[in-house]
Amino acid sequence: MSSASSGEISKNLDPNDLNHLAVEKEEEYVHKVYDAIAPHFSLTRYKPWPVVDDFLNHLSKGSFGTDVGCGNGKYISVNKDIFILGNDRSKNLIEICEKKGFEVLVGDACNLPYRDSIFDFALSIAVIHHFSTSDRRRNAIIELLRIVKKKGKILIFCWAFEQTKLSKRKFLEQDQFVTWKIPKENQQLSIEDSKLQNHSFVSKKLKEMDINNQTGEICYKRYYHLFKEGELESLCEGLDCKIFKNGYDKDNWWVILEKL
Repeated sequence: MSSASSGEISKNLDPNDLNHLAVEKEEEYVHKVYDAIAPHFSLTRYKPWPVVDDFLNHLSKGSFGTDVGCGNGKYISVNKDIFILGNDRSKNLIEICEKKGFEVLVGDACNLPYRDSIFDFALSIAVIHHFSTSDRRRNAIIELLRIVKKKGKILIFCWAFEQTKLSKRKFLEQDQFVTWKIPKENQQLSIEDSKLQNHSFVSKKLKEMDINNQTGEICYKRYYHLFKEGELESLCEGLDCKIFKNGYDKDNWWVILEKL
């Protein structure tokens, strides 16, 4: 279930102030969280989603691409006939990828460290929903289009507001804080591997130390913007691309863009 707390930022602000607040919120409720939970998060991310797997396995042999927000790198080795350069905002997730021997770097999805038109394809799986304003979500898509070649493909996945009946999550608002729980038995792993549980920048707001007396879980709040049907496609309107395919899978909306 989602947290009852909304993550919405007021839109009645100067654009510069709005962007500044958005960056601060994402630092507190996205970047710091993923650095703190990286080892436990990585343990839960091992099976490729079918749409992503199919996309990667239908690319031409020798294709060169990037996974923006690669997490623990679970998609980097799906197809041995292509090359994927991974990047993620979380340095602790990048360290996990490096231990697996992947070619990765720390990077910001709104300011990618790549030249224009360098990649044949790009992935953005469960990333753009962490940006807290519409402008920042659109800018993340613009950056993806900037780095791929003409006719290059981009696959984007975002969490859906419309969850299936089988989903454990039900949302009342689009902007939410969603809780990540680290069970008691996994806490020592997280403490030793991330070295962040007691770090000064993991704030009291971020880490709820009112640990459940029965379960011993530690909870972290992650910011999400839940996409409604058609919203992802609307973000792409007027950009240098066309929608090649789109759909709904595993409680996510997805699109494949082709750069014009």
